Amino acid sequence: MPAEAGHVYDDVAAYYTDRILRFGATPPGVDWTCVPTQEMRFVQLLKVCDFRLPFALNDLGCGYGALLAYLDKRHRRADIDYLGVDVSPAMVAQARRLWHRRPRTVFAEGSRMARLADYSVASGIFNVKLAHSRARWEAAIRDTLADMHACSRSGFAVNFLLPAGGRGPRELYRASPTVWGRFCEREFSCGTAVLEGYGLREFTLLARKRLSSPPAAAHAPFRA
Repeated sequence: MPAEAGHVYDDVAAYYTDRILRFGATPPGVDWTCVPTQEMRFVQLLKVCDFRLPFALNDLGCGYGALLAYLDKRHRRADIDYLGVDVSPAMVAQARRLWHRRPRTVFAEGSRMARLADYSVASGIFNVKLAHSRARWEAAIRDTLADMHACSRSGFAVNFLLPAGGRGPRELYRASPTVWGRFCEREFSCGTAVLEGYGLREFTLLARKRLSSPPAAAHAPFRA
């Protein structure tokens, strides 16, 4: 676990554990407002994936596994080996209860992936910085993006809140799209795309590895 990210996300784990214990397996349980906006984010994040081929997917900050419900509804025929990872033990426990019958689906506790997959996605994990300084939070983001890059054969996708017009809550992190797009291009030599204008005050960053040939879809199943 990257040292900076690991320490910072201890507080985040406590925050989200409180949310899931209070609201259960619902959007408020992962600090979202409703299912439609939650799914709008999934639509954007999954644009990094090629659904024409079988693939392995890492879902960092998986919560109770809401992305699986969306995949089963909108991409039912897709062949996906799924690993969900979350810093909150309560989230992971809830996800395992909900999805224990689903094949090729594993959940693990932590702040990084433990396997190489074709794609990695993370929805909203950078939004709530709590009382951490902006510099410390951005160091944790850099560590996490580096891990997502290292654990993804083809690419990864994340989202960020856009800057607010006025002064927003201090515990939320907001960023300009160019900051993290340029970071991924510079540090990982990725091709990037920024998606905006989908009805929410945020943006989604897609980072794709530049490959001379399509990646092999074969992979070893994850075992918790």
